[in-house]
Amino acid sequence: MPQIQVKLVRSAIDRPERQKRTVQALGLNKMNSTATHEANASILGMVASVKHLLEVTEL
Repeated sequence: MPQIQVKLVRSAIDRPERQKRTVQALGLNKMNSTATHEANASILGMVASVKHLLEVTEL
């Protein structure tokens, strides 16, 4: 399965609690932190819900 790397480029401060929890569930804690995930449906759905805060690259 292909993998994606997500990077938090905008802060989750002053965002709805749901978006904060989604960012945390993706394994991103601080600004510019990165995480690598398999590109399955659940991960892609989470990425789509907070795409305005992330930078996504395919590996």
